[in-house]
Amino acid sequence: MLKAEHGQAVVGDVKVENIVGGMRGLKAMLWDASVLDPHEGIRFHGLSIPECQKVLPPAPGGKEIIAESMLWLLLTGQVPTVDQTRELSKELAEKGDLPQFVERLLDSLPDNLHPMTQLGIGVAALNRESAFQAAYERGIKKSEYWTYALEDSINLIAKLPAIAARIYRNVYKPGTALPSLNKDLDLVGNYSTLLGFGKNENLTEYLRLYIALHGDHEGGNASAHTAHLVGSTLADPYLAYSAALYALAGPLHGLANQEVLRWQLAMQKEIGNNVSHDDIKNYLWKTLKSGQVVPGYGHGVLRNPDPRFIALQEFCKTKPELMESPIIQLVNKTFEVAPDVLKEHGKTKNPYPNVDATSGCVLYHYGLKEFKYYTVIFGVSRALGALTQLVWARGLETSNS
Repeated sequence: MLKAEHGQAVVGDVKVENIVGGMRGLKAMLWDASVLDPHEGIRFHGLSIPECQKVLPPAPGGKEIIAESMLWLLLTGQVPTVDQTRELSKELAEKGDLPQFVERLLDSLPDNLHPMTQLGIGVAALNRESAFQAAYERGIKKSEYWTYALEDSINLIAKLPAIAARIYRNVYKPGTALPSLNKDLDLVGNYSTLLGFGKNENLTEYLRLYIALHGDHEGGNASAHTAHLVGSTLADPYLAYSAALYALAGPLHGLANQEVLRWQLAMQKEIGNNVSHDDIKNYLWKTLKSGQVVPGYGHGVLRNPDPRFIALQEFCKTKPELMESPIIQLVNKTFEVAPDVLKEHGKTKNPYPNVDATSGCVLYHYGLKEFKYYTVIFGVSRALGALTQLVWARGLETSNS
């Protein structure tokens, strides 16, 4: 219907800078779940982050958005009830165990293989159980594609915590027993428990917020676009999302938060904890004059502070231990100084912080200090948006054919 009614509509002009810049600025993809405004930031089906925080159900006893609430919103465009969220949590927990062959595969990988490489391998291996691939091979109507894509997508989202936690155990905590999934916990509650942090309620709540907010960020970023592109070949969701994970693994995409943390820790080591604004200003100029960028600042689309950064900062303000943390204090003071320095430097269109300016630093404070693993958490999160839009892409192929 969309194609039939609006197929000849013009949506914009193409300039050379758009082509050279990798299609930046072009409206060239149908992506319904989220819209990124340069000034307002991300909206999920029209809802801003503060609005989502008000209406999307948290975990029992918690305050932060959970993955299930965001998944429901991204998939349906509707705010779920508490009961709907709990039922989805139960379904994901029931489907969350890994096949033994995937466990053996992950356990066989060398522990010095990058965690993101392992995550992609584990996700791709689940393709053996793809409902979409099996249905396509036996022959199904095009109108049924989306139902099998949905089945695979829910199964994959359910299993991501077990894959990601097994990788963490194998690489960083070898020999540690992995607990069984708790059917009464939400997706991230189980993920935190599998990682060994289940008793740290504040970290678990932070992970809930982090994973919900990172779930989708329009379709033009490298990982979302890769899932969309590979999925358009009718590759099943497991293969499509494994490809997306390798895009996410690039230093210019999902590795950004660990680069921020390295830079913040290097600054802390050089100038100490009790620092002035002038100390930070001098370190910023030192970074810029060496030809480096200030990690965590600037964005390809945004022209104001990233609302995801603001949401994570607001979380920090509710936790005394974070406000007393030297690394979080340094993040806050850097935010007070960096925009003016970057404006004076004059080489960035957006001198304000993005979400990476603080996200990894909170994980570090709470004891999750393995930098290389941070992108795996991002990978668990980004499945929410990439896979729901893959389901919609299969459905729209039917309605627009």
